[in-house]
Amino acid sequence: MAIRIDRRTLVKSAAALAALPTPLLARSPAAPVVGRYLGLTEQGVLAFKGIRYARAERFARAVAEPWTGPRVEARAFAPICPQRGLDGEPQSEDCLFLNVWTPEANPAAKRAVMVYFHGGAYTTGSVTDPLTHGAKLAAEGDVVVVTVNHRLNALGYAWLKPFGNRYADSGNLGQLDLILALQWVRNHIAAFGGDPARVMVFGQSGGGAKIATLMAMPAARGLFHAAATMSGQQVQASGPMHAWERTRTLMAALKLAPGDVEGLRTMPVARLVEGLTATDPVMGSGPVYFGPVLDMTNLPRHPFWPDAAPQSLSVPMILGNTCEETRAFLDPRGPKLKGLDWANLAERMAREVKIDLDPEWVVDQYRAREPGWSVEQVFYAATTAGRSWPGQVIEADERAKAGAAATWVYQLERPSPVDPLRGAAHTDDIPYVFGTLDAPGSFSGTDAGARALSQAMMDAFTGLAKTGRPGRADWTGYALPSRATMVFGDHIRMENDPRGWQRELWSQAPYVQPGT
Repeated sequence: MAIRIDRRTLVKSAAALAALPTPLLARSPAAPVVGRYLGLTEQGVLAFKGIRYARAERFARAVAEPWTGPRVEARAFAPICPQRGLDGEPQSEDCLFLNVWTPEANPAAKRAVMVYFHGGAYTTGSVTDPLTHGAKLAAEGDVVVVTVNHRLNALGYAWLKPFGNRYADSGNLGQLDLILALQWVRNHIAAFGGDPARVMVFGQSGGGAKIATLMAMPAARGLFHAAATMSGQQVQASGPMHAWERTRTLMAALKLAPGDVEGLRTMPVARLVEGLTATDPVMGSGPVYFGPVLDMTNLPRHPFWPDAAPQSLSVPMILGNTCEETRAFLDPRGPKLKGLDWANLAERMAREVKIDLDPEWVVDQYRAREPGWSVEQVFYAATTAGRSWPGQVIEADERAKAGAAATWVYQLERPSPVDPLRGAAHTDDIPYVFGTLDAPGSFSGTDAGARALSQAMMDAFTGLAKTGRPGRADWTGYALPSRATMVFGDHIRMENDPRGWQRELWSQAPYVQPGT
């Protein structure tokens, strides 16, 4: 007979369990305990949510949380970083928490560890997104999964060093939070059944950019042993002069005097977040950008300019992008596509790309190469290749030039069966890797094709975590000039230099990393 347990019953049960003596809790399969953390069982694995890894005051370096102390319930996600978005979730400056899913909390297990950093540029986002819950990946991939929240936007990246050495780290606090989280993994993940000698970081969009930046930060050296970026690149960081201009723009939007850093440090966080709507003074459009700053101490060089950071070359790495990235944020049903035709295509495309080429000439090249494409197909191909893809090409090429042999590149081309207008868009690889095909926000569908592709991508990523090589024997490493690429679609295959003519077209002018 099936027993139905509603939310009220669960809450009462949780309270009862919390009142039990520690030995009984430790013996109960419904209440796993590691160290002082009381977790729960979720989809066949053990889950520990909302584990604090550090504490921080505003605009100051975080301090690691002690491992020992009073018993703590780790059964629910903790608040996320304050931001413009995700209003339905609890938000707090006290947001330095991580989550762990593990098949067994046995120190002798020594499973590979996969640590995920979320997207949202450096401004928004959270690992509480159902697409990135780690239970299925931990169970099906036989790995330990860790997901991390950290400080974002001005709280994590505002450049305040001109106000004095007290703020010398301010432009990279969000990155330093991630380093503290990785140090926590190194020091404590064995208790959850993980192997601190096999830690892989992976992240989508902004999460991938954070990883690329860590690969140039000396303090991150040795904290991870493999990496995978999914539509996330960071060729250059923000320069300190541009970063300072953005800080002054934020302060002006908040009606603070130019020297009133104390006002910025002490104002209510909700008011500070309101100031993030200010127009970016460098890009001239969009909300003000805050991201890693070339401060010459925590970040002493750009991640992939003028070449790949030497400390990153020994780290095995997967880099990937989706085939039509921009369909996710240039809505096919929205105003930017309304009335699109051949007469206005060049002008509309030009607004969205980050490479300065004659837009009329670009359109002519696409029409000559692909005469059967519709105006919408050209728009999305060009905006993807001229905006969202070049960073990945640069990073992979620079690794190849520097002799980093352990590099693999993929392209996701399976179109969404849920929304035919979406194609293969930004974020669409997330549910395939995590196995969260049926989660809210997934566009993958749950058909046989989706399940097969998810298994293939999960095998590839977990294989990299376990062995330093993707878990697919047919995946050829990336090298020049062949540019071998794994194409993940309904038909999985290797292809040399897919979209090569588009790559060559857009490489005729410099790529300008948004925000730098």
